[in-house]
Amino acid sequence: MAKKIGVLVRDRQGEALRMAVGETLMDDIIDVYVLDRKVEETEDNTLNIETMKDMEMKVYTNYKENEGLEYLSTEEIALKLLEYDHILPY
Repeated sequence: MAKKIGVLVRDRQGEALRMAVGETLMDDIIDVYVLDRKVEETEDNTLNIETMKDMEMKVYTNYKENEGLEYLSTEEIALKLLEYDHILPY
């Protein structure tokens, strides 16, 4: 049975985004939340986010300046987190 996993991205953005893409190998449902700051513009981060979108993963943010990511308020994110079997903070 597939698990629903939320990945919270804060300090170690590159590692968290790479790990979130890797989690898809287990056939679980993975959603990513980029919190409180802009995604660092690195080649790896760009590639990982593009890969997530290609795989139809949901990528949310509470930081309005993160272009191309779905914006949710912090309160909306808190409510969505109740839906997950596991939450992985980075």
